[in-house]
Amino acid sequence: MTAVAILVALLAIAFAGLGAYRASFVRWYNRETYGNAYFGRPRAERDAFKRELREKSRAVGAIARGMRRLRAPHAFEGARYRGVQLPPQVAVAEWERAVAYRPEKSDVFVATQMKCGTTWMQQIVYEVLSRGRGDLGDSGHRHLYAASPWIESPWSVRMADAPRIGERGSRVIKTHLPASLCPFDPAARYVYVTRHPVACFASSVDFVTMLLGPLCPELPDLVDWFCSDRMWWGPWPAHVAGFWELAQRHPNVVFLHYEEMRTELPGAVDRVAALLDVALTPDERAAVVAKSGFDYMKANEELFEMAPPTPLQAEDGRFLHSARSARDAAVGPAERERIVAWCRDQLRGTSYPAARFYPDLG
Repeated sequence: MTAVAILVALLAIAFAGLGAYRASFVRWYNRETYGNAYFGRPRAERDAFKRELREKSRAVGAIARGMRRLRAPHAFEGARYRGVQLPPQVAVAEWERAVAYRPEKSDVFVATQMKCGTTWMQQIVYEVLSRGRGDLGDSGHRHLYAASPWIESPWSVRMADAPRIGERGSRVIKTHLPASLCPFDPAARYVYVTRHPVACFASSVDFVTMLLGPLCPELPDLVDWFCSDRMWWGPWPAHVAGFWELAQRHPNVVFLHYEEMRTELPGAVDRVAALLDVALTPDERAAVVAKSGFDYMKANEELFEMAPPTPLQAEDGRFLHSARSARDAAVGPAERERIVAWCRDQLRGTSYPAARFYPDLG
């Protein structure tokens, strides 16, 4: 056998071994993270899983770093469902089940485009329903995503297992589904939150970079992704306009802006409480505001991770950035101009009064 033949044989064996390792790793990872497997654990067990994941992920990370120059700009995109882009590793079947769900009267949906204040609003709704006595942590629900199902994703407590919160026995249901796909019933309650698209983009870049590490696309590719129908859960303008129109037609839908939550959190809490028919006492209202504030959530960040850790995730990755600073400040002028111009163009002909909330979109 020639040296070349030996080398080819060794490479074949190596790639076969890597393939087998990858398949085994994926089975293990899915078993440990799907449903409530990760978020339903006590904190010490979640920390132990992170350490085990880092150990098992070394080979995966080394391979990913070696493939960095070979990756396709949008290799992190998933399948499509009814013309809407799914994030990677989320099956169409998950979306089909979510879209087919028939809401119950007690259900409360927290709907957003990604990175527009979803987790923040989930916490507000959870605390309003709990009258400021929400019990996240090891002594209670353990984690927000063990208490609040993410209807179109496998990484949270399942709908059937979700705890019922408050006097109404409500499930706090997270979704990024666009209005055209979101399960709707006039008896259920819906809270939609959006934020300036440049801030949404900046936060999305932070999130994707943290989770994908060396496989994250470059900034120009991410701008292309955001300003297209390849954006996960649909483009920002269509997502916002769809829920704005829904809120104008239905009194059980409240539309909020992240910026007003940041500057006037008590007012946002009052609007949510009114939607949910929860009459808070002054002490309960103060407790809800305190436990929904950035300081509290940052001090208890382990309760609010938005996804299980990934094999490529940076060890020092942060899910919560400062709510006091404008996230769009980190976006360069060329990227900002393109995002704003694209969103302005896409919003023409819709009923969403963008200029009222974001003058640069007018």
